[in-house]
Amino acid sequence: MKTLHTTLGPYERGQLGLILPHEHVFVDLRTPDQPGYAQADAADVVRLMAPQIEAIKAQGVTALVECSTGGVGLRVDIDLAVSRATGLPIVVPTGNYREPWIPDWVREASADELERWMVKELTKGVGTTGVVAAWIKISAGDDGITPLEARILRAAARASAATGALIGSHTIKGRVVLDQLDIIADEGGSASRFLSIHTQQEQDFGLHRAVYDRGAWIEFDHVGRAPDAEVLALVTRALEAGQGERLLLSHDRGWYDPAKPGGGTPMPYTHLVDSFLPALRRAGVDEATITRLTHDNPFAAFAR
Repeated sequence: MKTLHTTLGPYERGQLGLILPHEHVFVDLRTPDQPGYAQADAADVVRLMAPQIEAIKAQGVTALVECSTGGVGLRVDIDLAVSRATGLPIVVPTGNYREPWIPDWVREASADELERWMVKELTKGVGTTGVVAAWIKISAGDDGITPLEARILRAAARASAATGALIGSHTIKGRVVLDQLDIIADEGGSASRFLSIHTQQEQDFGLHRAVYDRGAWIEFDHVGRAPDAEVLALVTRALEAGQGERLLLSHDRGWYDPAKPGGGTPMPYTHLVDSFLPALRRAGVDEATITRLTHDNPFAAFAR
């Protein structure tokens, strides 16, 4: 029986409903060498973000995936505080972002050392939080994978093969995603445990198809940030192409930003339920498909 690891412990499929697979509670897009990087009081984050979480709980959302990773302000202790304050399970990653958002210790570590670190967080927990990471979040540059990014990816592929964890990558170009899948295969990993984040950013649908046909997951995560008609066209085209079995939908919104006064102004996570799912229904997408996209697929992707 597969389980989804969260801040509130493991959950089975029957315990969860709608899951938002790409959101942020806390993000710091300054590089890790900057003063004040990723620093904030958990109580301040709870004050700002708890109302956003309560809003989606009222919509029937049962879990949210935190997509901030190493290098861009991952704070699992803060995710845990927000989760405990609201009662919403949050799914956290291990891993690290692309250059230049790479701390010195990751830059200096070998692939074997990075693999051991990821496996530990995927099995024992992140730091002293006691929260087991569910997945591995990485990234690659638009112009291709740098040697350092490839080292992180190789470690992630090995950790994924050892634990069954999903690898999700912020990668804009489809051709770079295909290069990543080649590296994963070289390391004994499976494309079925890879998620191409921000798939909508690649304008060539042929590359969407190529990534999907390799067995990977795809994700349209700009719901509420682009007009519903634009997102709807992408989703219906993917469904017509038979890509619904491994398709995820989310907002890529939030968040508390410690670089801004008071954490900034968060973008709500409510548009999917309030606006986009009704648009799917009006377009003739049936309830079974909507449930698959919003309930079954996120669980299948992130559970192990």
